[in-house]
Amino acid sequence: MAVPPGMTMPSYPPPPSHTSSPSRHISTYSMSSTTLAGGTSTPTSTTTAALRYPSTRKTIYDRNLNRSRNAELSRSSFAYLFMEMVSYAQRRVKGIADFEKRLNEQGYPLGLKLLDLLLYRATPAGSSSSSSTSSGGGTSGAANRPLRLLPLLTLLTTKLYPLLFSRPADSLEQSTTNPGEYMIIDNTPLTNQYISVPKEMNQLSVAAYIAGIIEGVCDGAGFECKASAHNTGTDVWPNRTVFLIKFEDHVLEREKELERQGVK
Repeated sequence: MAVPPGMTMPSYPPPPSHTSSPSRHISTYSMSSTTLAGGTSTPTSTTTAALRYPSTRKTIYDRNLNRSRNAELSRSSFAYLFMEMVSYAQRRVKGIADFEKRLNEQGYPLGLKLLDLLLYRATPAGSSSSSSTSSGGGTSGAANRPLRLLPLLTLLTTKLYPLLFSRPADSLEQSTTNPGEYMIIDNTPLTNQYISVPKEMNQLSVAAYIAGIIEGVCDGAGFECKASAHNTGTDVWPNRTVFLIKFEDHVLEREKELERQGVK
């Protein structure tokens, strides 16, 4: 179009170029100005962190292992999980003996791990109190595994049971006919409180899971044995259960040798 004499065309800014990368228009930095003492302002850039860390700068690996020592699990959660474990063990079983064997095998690995936890908590390093640490800069002593039967059984009734059920076992007895058999008695086993056993399977004891834990602790400590659960209910304690522990012959021979040497 022709422009009349004496007039000029208005000038417009050039259009943005579409050949540049879109990333040039996206910036993760926000500019702000900071006023200095002299009155001049300098731009500063700020960014938003992608990950957030706790104010203590510690992760889950820095937490004390004994932090939840006195914490209790919801009984309804335990009842649901244990019910599923019993249902899983019931699949394709040939009889009550096979059923209890599967429950025993489920608890055995837990007993092996609980032994290490109990021994760790018996050391000054595993104690929650800071007073157990020596001020002289010496190394903290390590907890020794039990060498005799009596310390092992005491560990089961006074340490393992409170760790699992927040109370000690009701009784500990030795067989009068076989010196290698011991019995841990529980009048109210937690595993029997939420499982209904039909009449045709009244010989079944789902507390075989606890027997597997006991067997795992004994085997891990070097006292090979076989642990089984037996229903011995009474009118006062209908769920009374006896955990029979039968130690191997070589364990009894070692016990006699240690007794002769005066080892406690």
